[in-house]
Amino acid sequence: MAHTPSNSRYNNMKYNRCGKSGLKLPAISLGLWHNFGGVDTLENQKRLITTSFDLGITHFDLANNYGPPPGSAEENFGRILHSELSGYRDELVISTKAGYGMWPGPYGDWGSRKYLISSLDQSLKRMNLDYVDIFYSHRPDPNTPVEETMMALDQVVRQGKALYVGISNYSAEQTEKASKILKELGTPCLIHQPRYSMFDRWIEDGLQEVLEEEGIGSIAFCPLAQGLLTNKYVNGVPQDSRAANPTSPFLNSDAITAEKVEKIKKLNDIAQNRNQSLAQMSLAWVLRNGKVTSALIGASKTSQIIENVQVVNNLDFSEEELRLIDEITK
Repeated sequence: MAHTPSNSRYNNMKYNRCGKSGLKLPAISLGLWHNFGGVDTLENQKRLITTSFDLGITHFDLANNYGPPPGSAEENFGRILHSELSGYRDELVISTKAGYGMWPGPYGDWGSRKYLISSLDQSLKRMNLDYVDIFYSHRPDPNTPVEETMMALDQVVRQGKALYVGISNYSAEQTEKASKILKELGTPCLIHQPRYSMFDRWIEDGLQEVLEEEGIGSIAFCPLAQGLLTNKYVNGVPQDSRAANPTSPFLNSDAITAEKVEKIKKLNDIAQNRNQSLAQMSLAWVLRNGKVTSALIGASKTSQIIENVQVVNNLDFSEEELRLIDEITK
């Protein structure tokens, strides 16, 4: 039986306008980078997605290569969308991306028009959708003219395969150039998806200024530094954590030094004084000045989603809190 969404799903979530567009995104969005692949439990995936929607999370972020195996996150999301939320497509913002290796040969990677458009066609089939709301160039391609990549993004909007387009992992200079091309084509860049957290602040060195000047929104991925900015690592590396898994390509125990743990403990003290968990404070910090439209979380348990959405109840910081956080993390 299909899921019946909560009637109160819009009561507490905060929605922010994305750049200068007409689109609003929830302050917290759900990313399907981990825990939604073919190796994961479909029933848990259903719980994660339906719980998110019940709490006002309307934006679900995917990419062609999310899994494992690549493509399976889109397939699973498509199954869940049509079995649990089939009557609610117009209440959802669904995004996907292309830019990393997806199939063998010279046409399955990077940023050519052939790859991007072929990849989106495949993504739509996997999710059984007529269109996505946002389609991204997942990373800049040093060997393809940016004009070609942006023309492909413009083309998929004109074909009705995407409502908006965005870019991810582009530098400030690359973003400015891409934005100007898209404006000339008549399809403005809606959004940029960069990595951003208290431990990774590179976007403050020019990119945020470009986004503001160009009227582009932003959605931060890894705002919890892959779990480092949660209570999980306050007392070291737990055995069931991602960092304890020697096969994890993204985070391992070597990254969790004594110095890092000491910083996490100090940040956790500030969070406790704010009556927040460290995860909640870390998300609030990313959203603190209105420059970031949405923070993109991952989840393996519904309890994590329930905890994280409560951040909207306390997004303000005192000058002293911000000074202490800067002192610890810079």
